[in-house]
Amino acid sequence: MELRVDQLAVARGGVTVLEGVSFALPAGRGLVLRGPNGIGKTTLLRTVAGLQPAAAGAVSAGAEAIAYAAHADGLKATLTVTENLAFWAAVYGTAAVEYALAQMNLLDLRDRQAANLSAGQKRRLGLARLLVTGRPIWVLDEPTVSLDTASVALFGDVVRGHMSRGGSVLIATHIDLGIEAEVLELGPYRARDGSQSSAFDAAFGGDFA
Repeated sequence: MELRVDQLAVARGGVTVLEGVSFALPAGRGLVLRGPNGIGKTTLLRTVAGLQPAAAGAVSAGAEAIAYAAHADGLKATLTVTENLAFWAAVYGTAAVEYALAQMNLLDLRDRQAANLSAGQKRRLGLARLLVTGRPIWVLDEPTVSLDTASVALFGDVVRGHMSRGGSVLIATHIDLGIEAEVLELGPYRARDGSQSSAFDAAFGGDFA
């Protein structure tokens, strides 16, 4: 399934930060977003994933096609590793718990409560959720935070495996995951200073001078 973004504008705190963003991400491909801190990578990813409305433009893929992962691990502390994945598998209607455990090297931790995991183990479990979604398009915001070098390499393998099966990946990262991907520099899409989103204007009763 192809992800298509057409003339997308995204806003943070009512202020448009990026505008005119357009790209196509075919099945089996990867696209890395690049740009300085604060340019709007997270805002763009959240908009593509359907977590916030666009200021303008359109995203074509279908909400049921996209799985999103950012800094939060989204774990239930009192549940075990297996129970956490089983919960998400039930949400998405899949049965890929054992596969996810194996792929993210969690088999030896399967019966440990999430509250008793290290930061890196929690991050691996959080990322393992991607494997139980069954969704073809992964939208990832700095997914390797808290991971050591070995776990970064492990996740890189998981991403390459996803792409080899026809999945696609849109990612913001400063880490080389060893994947073949095009790069989209966001600098040219930076909105004009002081540009206001239509939603912001509407909320305050009209245009600003």
